Amino acid sequence: MYLTDRSAPARADSEQGRRRGAGHRVAPVVLVLGSVSLITDISSEMVTAVLPLYLVTTLGFTPLVFGTLDGVYNGAAALVQLTGGHLADRVRNHKLMAGIGYGLSALCKPLLLLVSSVGALGTVLALDRTGKGLRTAPRDAMISLSTPSEKQGRAFGVHRAMDTTGAMLGPLAAFFILRAAADGYDAVFGVSACVAVLGVLVLVLFVPGKRGGARPDDAGAADGKPPVRVREALALLKLPRLRALAGCAALLGLTTVSDAFVYLLLQRRADIGDAWFPLLPLGTAAVFLLLAVPLGALADRIGRRTVFLAGHVSLLTGYALLLWAPATPALPFLVLALHGVFYAATDGVLPAALADIVPEQLRATGLALVGTSQALARFCCSLAFGAAWTVWGDGPALAGSAIGLLCCAAVAGTVLRPTDETR
Repeated sequence: MYLTDRSAPARADSEQGRRRGAGHRVAPVVLVLGSVSLITDISSEMVTAVLPLYLVTTLGFTPLVFGTLDGVYNGAAALVQLTGGHLADRVRNHKLMAGIGYGLSALCKPLLLLVSSVGALGTVLALDRTGKGLRTAPRDAMISLSTPSEKQGRAFGVHRAMDTTGAMLGPLAAFFILRAAADGYDAVFGVSACVAVLGVLVLVLFVPGKRGGARPDDAGAADGKPPVRVREALALLKLPRLRALAGCAALLGLTTVSDAFVYLLLQRRADIGDAWFPLLPLGTAAVFLLLAVPLGALADRIGRRTVFLAGHVSLLTGYALLLWAPATPALPFLVLALHGVFYAATDGVLPAALADIVPEQLRATGLALVGTSQALARFCCSLAFGAAWTVWGDGPALAGSAIGLLCCAAVAGTVLRPTDETR
């Protein structure tokens, strides 16, 4: 039970994989989906970059209320990931389910212009994350099914790098809009809605309509197969390696502080002005962009378990700096760099690890199982961290998360330890 494909037994999948791609190239569908994610992330990160400040300073929400909304923002995606993954496998049309998810998120952006109460905001954010939950597993399944097993890390790294390019451009766009527009927040939400629609159009026009990533000679055969049943999907939980992967993702997610809280803590710790706050995610995204492909390829070579756990060590180091390092000008750069390393070493490596565990016809469901376990855990972490910050303050709340992350990483390292029989 571990996160590396070096020890996977040779199967027919390897021969099939060689027909899907060769050398260091990635499949065209990976590049197109990366473009969709790039555009969509410009839209979503424009909102994400300003939302914490908008809610806490403009609307006057407490950390507890913000933590609840942030938890809803992430938890809603978790609740529908399984539905999106299973339906994509059941109807054998990953593009359709991904398109519904992207479209729902695009519809939610202009609604942010109309709401200001906690309940209404929570509803809009939940719908937006519902869209993300519906699209994530089908999209990653299209990437996985179009890529040879031994190149999964590289393919997901390329996609995440393109996705992160959008995550860099989004905060930059929000920064300039806030400085130029009289009603800055409304302008950010309006432009975000227009960009989101563009992402949906690219998906509809350029992503192949058949089952994501499937080979042309398989298209007819896939259509003739009986639909995937819920019983088959639940049978995935009998796979020991999948259970270990899902369990460790959940365990580590319970101590992974939300990005929004990290940026709020960094702003307070380094005394960063409100005008510069939207640029903080840019630092994380820049490092993520630079390292996503190299660390994905490294995971293919040395083992995904090693890279995955190293990413959490990087995050733990960032927590330690926020807690105990002096407030020097270098502090924001160090924390954001470590934050970016964490995402580069984990975000694409986790789904890549499923290539040798889950059969092709259930790939989206398997991805959804692991993604759901992680998202639900992070939902709980957001609620707990917001409550701890409100009651005890930001320092004790972060210290508790750091201690928890250290313990959980040690447990995950043991559970995901390579064994001789799988070499």
